Amino acid sequence: MARRYLLDFEKPLVELEKQIEQIRELARDSEVDVSQQLLQLETLAARRREEIFQALTPAQKIQVARHPHRPSTLDFIQMFCDDWVELHGDRRGSDDQALIGGIGRIGQRSVLLIGHQKGRDTKENVARNFGMATPGGYRKALRLMEHADRFKFPILTFIDTPGAYAGLLAEEQGQGEAIAVNLREMFRFDVPVIATVIGEGGSGGALGIGVADRLLMFEHSVYTVASPEACASILWRDAAKAPDAAAALKITASDLLSLGVVDEVLPEPAGGNNWAPLKAGDLLKKSLEKHLDQLLAMPIEKLRENRYRKFRTIGRVLDTTSSESGFVS
Repeated sequence: MARRYLLDFEKPLVELEKQIEQIRELARDSEVDVSQQLLQLETLAARRREEIFQALTPAQKIQVARHPHRPSTLDFIQMFCDDWVELHGDRRGSDDQALIGGIGRIGQRSVLLIGHQKGRDTKENVARNFGMATPGGYRKALRLMEHADRFKFPILTFIDTPGAYAGLLAEEQGQGEAIAVNLREMFRFDVPVIATVIGEGGSGGALGIGVADRLLMFEHSVYTVASPEACASILWRDAAKAPDAAAALKITASDLLSLGVVDEVLPEPAGGNNWAPLKAGDLLKKSLEKHLDQLLAMPIEKLRENRYRKFRTIGRVLDTTSSESGFVS
């Protein structure tokens, strides 16, 4: 049996899982009825797993969001999308593998799907640049989104990146400009845009495909202006303080929902989406269909106006000293 990748806080479950496997082997090798004992241990393991994942700290949620077996953009597309056809290239000589996109169908609707794509192992991660897109990736995404806008396909984006690639060549090729153009252009689209943070949403790399009418987020995903490690290095000059930074940054789904940044938090199975990926895919598909129904019923002018107002409102704080609106930007 393949070894399961365990996070640090999952270690208390190891002994229970070993006992369960030993009993299963005993059942296979003999005619002894161990079903009752097996059921008790599996129930206990499930209860402990649920208790652990209900009490995760922000730093632990980051570990779950970065889990190597967490479902990726391509995983979700293959789970619930019919007739998927990947499209390539930014028409400027680049085809970034860290940001993929194409046309597919969800039910009877044709949609454009775009998302960051990480790898499962070191070799694939190198090929995908660990999900960190270059300027060519964001220009490819914009090309595909303009295509969708022209042919009236709703746009679905999937965010899962530590951030845009920060290498020298990426900066020379206009990384900041490519992301900024995407931010500007996504506000003018006449079709619904739904973004989902499926893993790690980091900095401008996430925002480059994140301007949306609805922003969804899985329960154990994170969405942050900078990685906790980078934040800790800047504020305290000590990356070891990343857990403190994670708590201060308010990067969890529940925090962002309360701040009005996220529109819906999608619950995850105990153990995270990697534990039950098909269940996560089914939940995401139903949520996307629900929001598409709502958005497609809106007049185009109302859709664009709501999108603009949504992002203009983000970041406002209550000003108790103000005698007028009560809010300041």
